[in-house]
Amino acid sequence: MPKPTKGPRLGGSPAHERIILANLASQLFEHGRITTTETKAKRVRPLAEKLITKAKRGDLHSRRVVLRTITDKGVVHVLFTEIAPKMAERDGGYTRITKIGNRQGDNAPMAVIEIVSETVEESRKAKAKASGSKAAPKAASKPAAKAAKPVKEEAAAEVVDVEADTVATDEPVATEAVEAAGFVDAMAGHESADADEEKDEA
Repeated sequence: MPKPTKGPRLGGSPAHERIILANLASQLFEHGRITTTETKAKRVRPLAEKLITKAKRGDLHSRRVVLRTITDKGVVHVLFTEIAPKMAERDGGYTRITKIGNRQGDNAPMAVIEIVSETVEESRKAKAKASGSKAAPKAASKPAAKAAKPVKEEAAAEVVDVEADTVATDEPVATEAVEAAGFVDAMAGHESADADEEKDEA
């Protein structure tokens, strides 16, 4: 015996829920993607995928079955002539839901449901490229981390050498350390500005 889904129905009554889902599916097929709440997106996804599967058959009976749910003949024509041929290689997973955050007014969680446009081969290549790119940075980061440790040790050794030179010579400031840090150019600019001010005052 079929039982209704648990929880509140969309729109309150079963008839209203069917109409809401049919309209959402119709708009999805017409525009390719729609923005709605996460709950509605999750509820319309199985209906849309079943309708696309029927449209892939392409016969008259399937068209009439789809017309029971979606009454707009123009949308059904788009479904059978444009969307279904693109999905011929796919066995399922015709739609994708992407969460986009909460709506500003009532803080309802929103999502975009869209028809997957890339082919199966393109999606496989993208997955392979993504998995390959994830593995490459991990492998590259390990040698980079190993190489960074000797550089830090060399820098620490240079600082110790500079400090030893300043202690041995009793100079107030080690000019080599200042030049290495790149402050000489900035100081030269300030010194020339101070000299110009002294000339103006004299």
